[in-house]
Amino acid sequence: MEQQQDFSPLKHFVVAKKKISAVFDQLLGYVSEGAEFLEETCKDEQLEQIASEQQKAQIQAYASKLAVIGEVLARRHMKVAFFGRTSNGKSTVINAMLRDRVLPSGIGHTTNCFLSVEGTDEDKAFLKTEGSEEEKSVKTVNQLAHALHMDKSLDAGCLVKVFWPKTKCALLRDDLVLVDSPGTDVTTELDSWIDKFCLDADVFVLVANSESTLMNTEKHFFHKVNERLSKPNIFILNNRWDASASEPEYMEDVRRQHMERCVSFLVEELRVVDQAQAPNRIFFVSAKEVLNARMHRAQGMPEAGGALAEGFQERLKEFQDFERTFEECISQSAVKTKFEQHTIRAKQITQTVKDIMDSINIAAAEKRVHSLEEKDDQTDRLEFVRNQLNLLTEEIKRKIKIVTEEVENNVSNAMAEEICRLSVLLDEFHADFHPSAQVLKVYKAELLKHIEEGMGKNLAFRCSSAVNASVHAAQQQMIESLQPLLPSAASSQLQMLIPCRKFDLSYDLNCGSLCSDFQENIEFRFSMGWTALVNRFLGPSNAKRALRLVDGSLQIPRAPAMTPTGAGVPPGAQDGLSQEELMLSMATGLASLTSRTSMSVVIVGGVVWRTVGWRLIALTMGLYGLLYLYEKLTWTTKAKERAFKRQFVDYATEKLQMIVSFTSANCSHQVQQEMASTFARLCQQVDLTQRELEGEISRLDRKIERLQRVHERSKALRHKATGLEDELESFTRQYLQPPQ
Repeated sequence: MEQQQDFSPLKHFVVAKKKISAVFDQLLGYVSEGAEFLEETCKDEQLEQIASEQQKAQIQAYASKLAVIGEVLARRHMKVAFFGRTSNGKSTVINAMLRDRVLPSGIGHTTNCFLSVEGTDEDKAFLKTEGSEEEKSVKTVNQLAHALHMDKSLDAGCLVKVFWPKTKCALLRDDLVLVDSPGTDVTTELDSWIDKFCLDADVFVLVANSESTLMNTEKHFFHKVNERLSKPNIFILNNRWDASASEPEYMEDVRRQHMERCVSFLVEELRVVDQAQAPNRIFFVSAKEVLNARMHRAQGMPEAGGALAEGFQERLKEFQDFERTFEECISQSAVKTKFEQHTIRAKQITQTVKDIMDSINIAAAEKRVHSLEEKDDQTDRLEFVRNQLNLLTEEIKRKIKIVTEEVENNVSNAMAEEICRLSVLLDEFHADFHPSAQVLKVYKAELLKHIEEGMGKNLAFRCSSAVNASVHAAQQQMIESLQPLLPSAASSQLQMLIPCRKFDLSYDLNCGSLCSDFQENIEFRFSMGWTALVNRFLGPSNAKRALRLVDGSLQIPRAPAMTPTGAGVPPGAQDGLSQEELMLSMATGLASLTSRTSMSVVIVGGVVWRTVGWRLIALTMGLYGLLYLYEKLTWTTKAKERAFKRQFVDYATEKLQMIVSFTSANCSHQVQQEMASTFARLCQQVDLTQRELEGEISRLDRKIERLQRVHERSKALRHKATGLEDELESFTRQYLQPPQ
């Protein structure tokens, strides 16, 4: 009884296919992840082209190629092609291996085109003709034969695919495709056959007729196959060996003769195997017997039922040996031919992607180190700028204080000198003068304007040049101090921050408001009058007290200056009234003296009268009158103007001395404002530099973080590549390298 092994050698191919497919799925996912990683890396401008567009395009091309290879692997199967002369039993051998009548065979059913048989998961058999995806139902072998012979478009070079349910045939469950061919003696287009059907075949089976020898047409075909393929796997089946049972006495001689010719053909002519391996590729079988026996067994009948020639069991066993050897050979060969190049390509792709990840990893690490160093430099620079700015701020404040104090002293001294020269400034003033109220008002306004402008010009002449030089020097010192804190581009533009105009102090004396309450006194005053004499001999303060004794209501010796309110009252009348009032006051004062004082005055007056006489007294009184008359006549408008100016000088001097400190402080404040504003503008540039440094440090932080992520991810992808290399190497050792 024929024994069916639980584990078919064909499973070796199936398992290898699953494993390599799984590896390629992982590799495709890995390369796709790498392509996405490079896409993100190339888009990030801050990474400074750490990955090139060429690398990205290369990995994307690999991803597309791996997707195609994955589809190819899914369609990969083991393929065995049967060739031989017409009616040598090729279809019968295939049916015997399939354990069912799948292909038409026998008398009247010669194969007229190429037929491939492969398994399908569907429950019904169907076929597809070349160039068409239409599924044509096939229920019986006779229906298939009829369909093939009725289709006039089929010729010897066409392929018809027969899909047989895997549930009906165990051999087709393991990705095996069997290709039946027309006889090699029916066409001369052998080259096109080979190109079309043989280049992807894993095993070739030459079905020969044991009742004759190998024909040249068969040899010629396989010579062409051997030219196109490197050492193809070829099996030779000497079919119809059951005919040798009729002549048992010649059986061994005929077998030996066939063996020698077949070995010679494989070893010496084709050179596909060596002398020791050749006999293992040559078998003597009867496919028809094996097919019938297996079908009987499938139907529950004895295998040896019917009229079988003697030696059936030996021929059945040899057919089984052929199947086992064939399965072992095709599984090993198919794994090598179908997967070896893809495995090599996968290793190359993995190595290339690994190298790319290595280069990105190294570049990211180097750029990260460089960015860290740059960040440290920028941080040190920022700290230096902040510390220096604090030190310079204190230094500039001290410098501003020194300059402002110097300006305040200079202005104060210059203003004191100008106040002393105020009379000279008034002498330079010339305008129409008249004691009338309207003219005096205009005169005073023009005089105040003259004083304002004159003192301003004199102060500017004395102070402005020195102040401007001090301010300019201080500003230049500020620039020189702050320049090291700024980048070169900003340093070259610092001069633009200082105004091109010359700094001028504003001496706002405001004489109009300051002297607004000035009241002139240009009335005639006799120099030898009683009031003048008392004021001259006793002094202002003592005269005031003495006159108060005379009249408690008397004011200070120099009566308040009053501008005449009307032109109808002559100056002489007013003077007379004043003298009468004074004499009345003196008389009242004398009456109130003590009796002792009164007696003393009378005694002294009497002594004087007796001593000088009345003539001297009269002369004295005459001279006194002449002096009064002279002064009265010389009290002209010019004299009044001179008196006005003297009074104004005295008054303005007192007022201006009161604002010396205020004016000098105001000038120093102007200088302080000018220098502070300049320093503020310069500090704005330093602040801008600080913000730029802070922004650059933040940018470097983000860049370092991105580079760290790129470094870690490229490292992880590199480790994945190492794992895939290990899996590919394991697959190579297990399935592609010959066993030790």
